[in-house]
Amino acid sequence: MQETQPERPEDGQPARAPARALARAPGAGTGAEAFAQAGAQTAAPAADETAAPAADETAELVAALARQGIAAPACWPAMSPLQRRFRAALRTCLSAPDAAIAEDPASRALLAEAGRAAASSVTVLIEGPSGSGKEVLARHIHARSSRARGPFVAVNCAAIPEAMLESLLFGHERGAFTGAQGASIGLFRAADGGTLFLDELGELPGALQAKLLRVIQEREVLPLGALRPVPVDVRLVTATNRDLGRDAAEGRFREDLYWRLAVFPLKTLPLARRPGDILPLAAAFLLRFARQEQARLPVPDDCALEALLDHDFPGNARELDNRLQRAAILAGGAPIARGHLGLEPRAAGLVADASPRSGEGLIVAVRQREAEAIREAIAATGGRKGLAAARLGISERTLRYKLAALAGRPRASQQGAARAARGGSALQ
Repeated sequence: MQETQPERPEDGQPARAPARALARAPGAGTGAEAFAQAGAQTAAPAADETAAPAADETAELVAALARQGIAAPACWPAMSPLQRRFRAALRTCLSAPDAAIAEDPASRALLAEAGRAAASSVTVLIEGPSGSGKEVLARHIHARSSRARGPFVAVNCAAIPEAMLESLLFGHERGAFTGAQGASIGLFRAADGGTLFLDELGELPGALQAKLLRVIQEREVLPLGALRPVPVDVRLVTATNRDLGRDAAEGRFREDLYWRLAVFPLKTLPLARRPGDILPLAAAFLLRFARQEQARLPVPDDCALEALLDHDFPGNARELDNRLQRAAILAGGAPIARGHLGLEPRAAGLVADASPRSGEGLIVAVRQREAEAIREAIAATGGRKGLAAARLGISERTLRYKLAALAGRPRASQQGAARAARGGSALQ
């Protein structure tokens, strides 16, 4: 074993200190001061090492946005764990814009179940609240089935007048009814070789339920005015926000049709029960907004992201989309703040509503939620009270009472009682 000798200085050169020796600059302090200076010199690179990956991630995201023709934000919020999650969601949406969003474990399990349904040709019934992604799930099933290259035809049964629905679904011959100047193949034949998605199937009239049952059983349709049925090769996926099983048991829906439809039932969950999907959905909605409006990508700051994660979203994904669009407009190119979303901190709201002075916090909260649900149902059905009542699971008469109460008008029964007291009749 050889002993290491210190290096000898060459002629005219100063001696070099050993590598581990702490050099003391002229004028530097001693002891603790020298140690502090050494610590400062070693700590600076650590900050640079943290900032560099964040800058690289942002640069990569800006490049990915540019490739799709989307302008990056003029000012990015400071990097944080929430911002890193949101930007990761942006990158995922940019890399797979047509993929179903399923980051929450519950959504991943649902997609896996839907994938098993896609491998067969059985009918699928998707149940779940409005705005919970039933059509997205139907498209996912179609895209992963053997019919992926065929057409995907979607129709909302509640949005079509009853008089037109039969012709629209099953087709008609020329002269089959007044105004039928030409023949129409109908949506079943239009979806031949692919998938037909019937949304809001619970609104289908009883006569058409019987005709749909025959199409499923016989794999053929009989257009209006035709004498012979036409064979069809269609995968049927249906959806509803009602409990069709209960409707069938109570006689509001054909039980034999229900069992034909529910060969492979799936249930979508409210957004509040899959919080892991909130930020990815927000990223997808804001990317779509930027494309449609040809604007810079709006980006929420940390307070706005926390507000989104803290909200219950009774309107599900549609409410999230609407709030983000409004917030992006209000932000005007700046980062979206909590105030732009119109969301109050949940804790503050609960304290205010449940204060001991009022004593009616729960009652007030229930009434507010009921009013919000009624407004959403009225808006979703275009103001048609009969459809809105069916969506809410109440009678139309009950809905009119509740609307009158919301408007601050006396209920019909109260008005009738007043007329009776004056000798009038309560019947109208």
